[in-house]
Amino acid sequence: MMAHGGRIVAEALLREGVTHLFTLCGGHIQNIYDGCLDVGIRVVDTRHEQTAGHAADGWARATGQPGVVAVTAGPGVTDVVTALANAQRGGVPLVCIGGAGPAILQDRGSLQDMNHLDLVKSITKAAFRVIHTDRLAEYVSTAFRIALSGVPGPVYLEMPLDVLMNFADVDEFPAPTVSRTAAQPAPDPTEFARALELFEKAERPVAIIGSQFRWSRDQQSLTDLLARFPMPVFVNGMARGALPPEHPCLFTRARRAALAEADVVLMCGTPFDFRVDYGRAPTWNPDTKIVKVDRDATQIGHNRPVDVGLVADTGLVLRALADGLPAGRSHDDWLANIRRSEDKSRAKMVPEMEADGDPPNPLRVCKELDAFVDDDTIVVGDGGDFVATAAYVLRIRRPGLWMDPGPLGTLGVGPGYAMAAKLARPKSRVIAVYGDGAFGLHALELEAMARQKIPVVCVIGNDAAWTQIRRGQVDLFGAERAVATGLAYTRYDEVAKALGCHGEWVETTADLAPAFARAFEASERDQVPAVVNVKIASSEFRKGAISV
Repeated sequence: MMAHGGRIVAEALLREGVTHLFTLCGGHIQNIYDGCLDVGIRVVDTRHEQTAGHAADGWARATGQPGVVAVTAGPGVTDVVTALANAQRGGVPLVCIGGAGPAILQDRGSLQDMNHLDLVKSITKAAFRVIHTDRLAEYVSTAFRIALSGVPGPVYLEMPLDVLMNFADVDEFPAPTVSRTAAQPAPDPTEFARALELFEKAERPVAIIGSQFRWSRDQQSLTDLLARFPMPVFVNGMARGALPPEHPCLFTRARRAALAEADVVLMCGTPFDFRVDYGRAPTWNPDTKIVKVDRDATQIGHNRPVDVGLVADTGLVLRALADGLPAGRSHDDWLANIRRSEDKSRAKMVPEMEADGDPPNPLRVCKELDAFVDDDTIVVGDGGDFVATAAYVLRIRRPGLWMDPGPLGTLGVGPGYAMAAKLARPKSRVIAVYGDGAFGLHALELEAMARQKIPVVCVIGNDAAWTQIRRGQVDLFGAERAVATGLAYTRYDEVAKALGCHGEWVETTADLAPAFARAFEASERDQVPAVVNVKIASSEFRKGAISV
């Protein structure tokens, strides 16, 4: 059968299990849209290519499978660069299809002609230019295989206009089940035996579980390990929700206390970066034995020497530990010690969580919002200070239910992540928690969500500032020299109404719960986004929390 290039691409995406394509329209890629209509792939459009890229990223986070974004040539590609960089730093699989002028006119000055490949090579796992129509499906298959192998990440495919418009014979291509493997690296037996010996002797063990756990097939392994070998556990990134909030081994506010005394630390699927002070003393006990687990061998020993390095999948290592460690080993005193530190830190939050003053305290806002977070609610964080506050209050029940800017600190992820999450899990409640600064980056995506009936609830902590930056700026330079960090108490709720959404403005603590209830009801009833714009008071909770 003869088919044009766009149809060939769509057929290849369908074989990979793709059901949604995120995009902003462009003439160079319209043949792909046409092909998607033929095969039943939904085309979801955004108001900025960065959002489309974040949506592909969010789809992967929500489903565990690569998301796909298609952008037009030139500025379409440059606009998606931030999303590609965010996915690379976060270790998230996605496939980005970039349009290009006709191959026959390359470097002759056609519309939006530029060298895309050199631009994106440093922020993708691979970048290819496809110049033959009959090889489009082959490259799509290759892109998915690379995106999912090792540490997941983004792959870029450039498809010139004439390649997509030309026709070619459609041959039978192998299904993904035979063109790639789901196998993940298991721990080396010799090195694992050394790790096992360290933990058998440990008196004060700690585990830090990072984002790579999201891609492990054995999501039960951590729970089973802790049932056999209890120890304090801290999760970050996409591993949030790996343990339920009430699990006795889960801690969120005592990491510094635990690392200062730990004798063995299991560091899984997350780097020694700014989030853990690069592994340095005095945050870390300099005598701590480190067992580092990562799919990327180059991360073993990065920033801090390790005692055992396992180039392996986090879930497979946790399962091997659960099977290999002796049952019944107790660390009750150690757990109780860290629990006291946790309780002490959380007790300091209580007065602000219970505060009745007006405007509402940000901790109180998050506490009221937590009442609307159920076992299947997806929470998207897009902001600095307010989102970091929410991360300590909102209780996430399972992996894949929390999405945030990640270690690149990319503000603007909110609309894309939220759109993708709701489309991937239409029966789940999706809440986007915004700082007022971050909300302004892509506010018009509310129109795209309203028009395409993608109902999410957005909660804005509005303190009229880029507070995470402004707080330190004032401390360093003084209030009179604090420039570029002040905003206005803008009525974003009125903007939402103008875009066809439900809007709420809240200035008092008493109005929080009723406003949230109306927003969720309206969003679900009318199938549109709802925005709850909350004027918040200042708080000392995050004072001194700047990371670099």
